[in-house]
Amino acid sequence: MAADLVEKALKAGAEEAEVHVAEGTEFSVDVRLGRIENLIQAGSRSVDLRVILDRRTAHASSSDLSKDVLNGLVRRAVERARLAEPDPCAGLPESGDAPPDPSTLGIYDPELSSVEPRTKIETAMLTEKLALEDRRITNSQGASLETNASTVILANSKGFLRDYGVTHCSLSLGLQAGGTNDRVEDFWFSSGVRWKDLASPEAVARTAVERTVRLLRPKKIKTQRLPVLFEPLMTSWLMGFLFSCVSGTAVFQKATFLADRRGEKVGNGLVTVLDDGLLPGLPGTRPFDAEGVPCRRTTVMDQGVLKRFLCDVYASRKLGLKSTGNADGGGVGPNNFYLRPGGRSAEDIIASTDRGLLIVKTLGHGLNPVTGEVSRGAFGLWVEKGEISFPVSEITISGNLERILNDIQDVGSDLDLALGLSGPTIKIGEMTVAGT
Repeated sequence: MAADLVEKALKAGAEEAEVHVAEGTEFSVDVRLGRIENLIQAGSRSVDLRVILDRRTAHASSSDLSKDVLNGLVRRAVERARLAEPDPCAGLPESGDAPPDPSTLGIYDPELSSVEPRTKIETAMLTEKLALEDRRITNSQGASLETNASTVILANSKGFLRDYGVTHCSLSLGLQAGGTNDRVEDFWFSSGVRWKDLASPEAVARTAVERTVRLLRPKKIKTQRLPVLFEPLMTSWLMGFLFSCVSGTAVFQKATFLADRRGEKVGNGLVTVLDDGLLPGLPGTRPFDAEGVPCRRTTVMDQGVLKRFLCDVYASRKLGLKSTGNADGGGVGPNNFYLRPGGRSAEDIIASTDRGLLIVKTLGHGLNPVTGEVSRGAFGLWVEKGEISFPVSEITISGNLERILNDIQDVGSDLDLALGLSGPTIKIGEMTVAGT
């Protein structure tokens, strides 16, 4: 069907055509206080069409795959393309290297389809039940389990016709502790490509409880500058911010402070950042991107030097570069984007800190890619003489991304690539922490 739609688009007058067909199944259950709140089991099919005529582009999509609907979809897409403004950078990628065999990437779990819905529901139920057995937990925000499996097909008028299957599953739990006037909350989760990748209900519940109760009875601190440590989840959002600054779209729009900095040192020697779409068995892995460009390993920063921007075909043409295989269907997206880990454990990094703050949660936005400024509300744990002393609340951390990258003093070994955008524990020499 994908190949047939490409041919029909060309016969209707398009000079280039690209067709995505996706078919899949999804399951999700949300439970709270021992009762099911939401339950979804569904299948879906969709087709997305892109046609290009005289550098004019039009898109169309449908979840109805009947012949008459698809014929009308093609016809109307070509008609709309004639009305669009021409763009010299529009167009399909040039033919290049063949993508890797999807079977070598380990991103599809054939056993996932055999896991019964009752097993999934019971797993979510048990996860919450185990956490609520701890008397320090006063309420539950609920446990959720999700699975999905899909097949992706891409065909285009350059002769590309390939497919791959991909699966994903996740288990999460949110909890509350404390009373009305001193309530705290946190969560934990596990995710992976395969069902067997998920941590046990016992492990997810135990970690969620530990993360929640450690925030009880927080103290306030005065505004000051001091060393700040980021847990892996916090390093993850920092990497997400960095990704937005090295995205080719932001670069050609001049919407990032790194737009003209390629080849310059913007971090210290501990900072090596990679985007790797070929790491086996990970959520960000795929054989080719949404335009059929083979995914690859791209060094974004090497020992602090900004080496490359991440691009889809459009951004690469705007910048005079090559696509890095990061098209996600709506622009530029990450594959497995991460800060390369160091050799020390998180425990060793904390033990080496005489006085500082370990950031465990943030809230708000406060990220400006144009300037690199960072300012977010936060919760943390006070570190004194190498030990965690007490939780801290009602603070704001602020700084500048380039200064942060240059002031990283230690990089941990606890990298979890299942996060997609990820990084290990890091220690920053000094940041402003605004308190009372």
